[in-house]
Amino acid sequence: MRKPIENPIRDMVIEARKIKDKKIYPFNIGDPNKFDFDTPEFLKNALIDAVKQKAGHYSDSEGDSELIDAIIKREREKNDAHIAKEDVLVTQGISEGLFFLFASSISSKKDEVLLPEPSYAPYIGIIKFFGGSINTYKLDEEKEWEPDLDSLRKAITKNTKFIVVINPNNPTGAVYHKSLLKQIVDIAAEFKVPIISDEIYDELIFDNAFYAGMASIARDVPTIILNGFSKSYLIPGWRLGYMYFQDPTGKINNLKAVVNSLARNRLCASTPVMKACSKAFSERSHIQEINKKLKERGEYAFKRFNEINRLSAVKPKGAFYIFPKVDIKGRWNNDKEFCLDVLRNTGIIFPYGSGFGQRYGKNHFRSIILPPIDVMEEAFNKLEGFMKKN
Repeated sequence: MRKPIENPIRDMVIEARKIKDKKIYPFNIGDPNKFDFDTPEFLKNALIDAVKQKAGHYSDSEGDSELIDAIIKREREKNDAHIAKEDVLVTQGISEGLFFLFASSISSKKDEVLLPEPSYAPYIGIIKFFGGSINTYKLDEEKEWEPDLDSLRKAITKNTKFIVVINPNNPTGAVYHKSLLKQIVDIAAEFKVPIISDEIYDELIFDNAFYAGMASIARDVPTIILNGFSKSYLIPGWRLGYMYFQDPTGKINNLKAVVNSLARNRLCASTPVMKACSKAFSERSHIQEINKKLKERGEYAFKRFNEINRLSAVKPKGAFYIFPKVDIKGRWNNDKEFCLDVLRNTGIIFPYGSGFGQRYGKNHFRSIILPPIDVMEEAFNKLEGFMKKN
């Protein structure tokens, strides 16, 4: 019997449901549509049109042909990707892509995945669920959460199946320089390890950070890119993502075949949603407004967390998140206990940092930067009062 998968982002909601006497502030899940963001009208209309045009049928398991063409065009233009139709798979969000990848590649504890730490929590849970092992490389908080290349190199073993890169980063909000990514690629090439690059936030960069997609850098290293529509196009509930394989070596051809076989067995992603999202890349005007809001809110969250007793934080440059550090000494046994205490006394839901990694995630927590400033102010005032008492 398998054990349940731990997820600090969603598991804290179960605890929040027990609270009946406080207003709840959901600072846990990266869902912009829970706040003052909304799906662009052109996408809403595209979905309505798809439904009206009898798009209730099954699509090809790999994805709607028109959508795949749009993805290839976008990735070639934005990231200089060298891919063809057979390299692309449309998934029901990135989460399904992760299940496909690790179900296809992990068969025992000898199969090891090298994750950044802290790391998006579902990577940890899904790898463990399939019986694999996790090794981690350090993201250096003192260097704005940049990957520590010495830590990365030392963490590679003979059993390392993939090096995972998450850029822009969840949970820290960091964005990596192209030169740093090139060094990661060089290490991967030296050890002949494929790269998984999670780029779901690649349009959400708001602090003058330069972004480069891994496909434009990893020319001679087998690379699997994960991306999607949930975040930049404000449709998290539509559950549509994609993955593609860029592999001049042919090393991961078998992996691609197994992943596609899993996709065939789940039939397909939602046909109307795919039809609608084939139009997504044609309009980007809303992204500028998203980044304007995120910049302002990220700066506010950064300022407030650093003003509150026992807390400190690094300024986010992209995505939806900030990853503050908490001094728990003398009051809490660990960061999970801290987050539960905050929840029960203030109603604020923060995922605990050790759920994103036991070494470099501990004594931290993740917060979204999506709520309007007046909502953040109300919540952070409660947090500040709580910390003064403790």
